[in-house]
Amino acid sequence: MLGPREPGCETAAMDVLVCTTQVPFMRGGLEMMVENLVGALGAAGHRAEAVAVPAAWDRDRLLDAPTAWRSIPLDADVVIPVNFPAFYARHPRKVLWLAHQHRAAYDGLGQPWSDLGLDEASLAAHRQLVDWDTRVLSECLARFTISGVVADRLRRFNGLDATALYQPPPLADRLAPRPGGPGRHLLCPTRLEANKRPGLFLDGLASMATPVDGILTGVGSLADELRGSAERLGIADRLEMPGFVSDDDLVDLLREAIAVVYAPYDEDYGFVTLQAFLAGVPVVTTDDSGGVLEWVEHEVTGLVTDGSPDALGAALDRLVADPELALRLGAAGRERVRDLNWEHVVRTLLGGSPP
Repeated sequence: MLGPREPGCETAAMDVLVCTTQVPFMRGGLEMMVENLVGALGAAGHRAEAVAVPAAWDRDRLLDAPTAWRSIPLDADVVIPVNFPAFYARHPRKVLWLAHQHRAAYDGLGQPWSDLGLDEASLAAHRQLVDWDTRVLSECLARFTISGVVADRLRRFNGLDATALYQPPPLADRLAPRPGGPGRHLLCPTRLEANKRPGLFLDGLASMATPVDGILTGVGSLADELRGSAERLGIADRLEMPGFVSDDDLVDLLREAIAVVYAPYDEDYGFVTLQAFLAGVPVVTTDDSGGVLEWVEHEVTGLVTDGSPDALGAALDRLVADPELALRLGAAGRERVRDLNWEHVVRTLLGGSPP
């Protein structure tokens, strides 16, 4: 998990609380990020724990959890909130490392996946939340984000500067390129939800000139719809949807992939991209995938398409037909992310200067 120890990263031991939001029965990228941060803080000699508080996301109760966070006593040297509404925590040494705000009330306003529309009540909730968020985020001793995309949103909506601080993905210490030879399948590991756009993977498979097996891992509300789409597109016989897969299985699937397709809409960061690169596998994405594009450079570390079925299919055909190209792009991706390490993250968060 941890990269090489950085010179001069030693600091006096501190008590650190990582503040986050609890979504019952859910363990995704944010939960893994919090677990890894707490572990990295402990490995650096600090006492660290996560503090998680449930939150409601529907419009009428959206401001309940922020109010609750303001009243929670946090006895620690430093608190590190990572998302909404955890950044409402009160503390004189509040260092933000923002994974995301409540995007449904920001850039997601009026989107199909948001519960806030363009009606007056939703717009009023949006205006109030932006005002409140800006006030409490201004309290932070320092502001960091998990990517440049998240920093850009913070600047655009709240007028606040922040610095992107990148982290290695989960399983980083277990991912390495396969010994040699072409991969066996095309892989899309993602949550099966609208903002992750798993249907684009199916569209790409169906548009390929060369039929290749595809594996779509993950769970979510679109699972049944996607199975139906696979039948309609005529690819059910070469698409596997195993649902949740273990870490061991994910490592094996990544190492044996010809390419990974990862095309969410305006992603905050995207662990999948970095995991693919560490496995020496190129990534095929779209030109509106947000944080993914901070790592995927067209014809350097992967292929960037316009998201149409034909473009995705052509990109996949190209990598299948040219294994050397796939290996070259994957190797360049691994080189791009290989120096990411948790000790740099810890050192920056605990010693960073305000933006």
